[in-house]
Amino acid sequence: MSKVLVVTSGKGGVGKTTSSAALGAALAQAGKNVVVVDFDVGLRNLDLIMGAERRVVFDLVNVVQGDAKLAQALIRDKRVETLSLLPASQTRDKDALTPEGVERVINELREKFDWIVCDSPAGIERGATLAMRHADMAVVVTNPEVSSVRDSDRIIGLLDSKTAKAEAGETVDKHLLLTRYDAGRAARGEMLKVEDVLEILAIPLLGIIPDSEDVLKASNVGSPVTLHNPMSAPARAYAEAARRLLGETVAVTMPVEKKSLMSRLFGRSVA
Repeated sequence: MSKVLVVTSGKGGVGKTTSSAALGAALAQAGKNVVVVDFDVGLRNLDLIMGAERRVVFDLVNVVQGDAKLAQALIRDKRVETLSLLPASQTRDKDALTPEGVERVINELREKFDWIVCDSPAGIERGATLAMRHADMAVVVTNPEVSSVRDSDRIIGLLDSKTAKAEAGETVDKHLLLTRYDAGRAARGEMLKVEDVLEILAIPLLGIIPDSEDVLKASNVGSPVTLHNPMSAPARAYAEAARRLLGETVAVTMPVEKKSLMSRLFGRSVA
């Protein structure tokens, strides 16, 4: 049975799109037939991160409005055969999406794919609510800072009230993905600790993505980090998160504080 997964957060810039690409690629690498759908109409970055920007002919809005068939808009990844992309429009706005059209497209995708990963725009407006509307599961992406956590708490409230499942008296399975985590800064009180975020949001922890240049490097060359550098710490964390989404019991790897050469030599922190 196919599953619709929305990757969402209230705050922009927390890593939703990179996480959508990385999780989608990891699920595809695990043998699942996956499509990643860009709901960020008007901005459109998912195609860049997946290295498909020059292959976009038709997009989500074209399919929703009936100007193109789904098969014409889907872009199959050249690296992983079971991974596809449905890009967003860069020249339209979010009002071009209609609830009826989105529902029709999601139902059609359910017939073709095991996993439909919906990359939500930031905020709580129309684009975000349409992205989460038909979700079976949600990954709430949060940075370890107060404003990001507060916005994510608002998103959790919407998942519990504005989705089709919620209106039917059912629950969307929610998972927390903590991104850009730096254990050293958390220890020094410069960002929230994992336990602080979990206490505030009170949803299960899917994974902790360490703050790393590997994610930026992968995005800049048009590749999910799980494909570009699979042995890097963030890639391994995303791969573990994907396994948890598939129902495996995998212990969460806690990022450790990076120490300088001098601190390793003398066994103490050096300012």
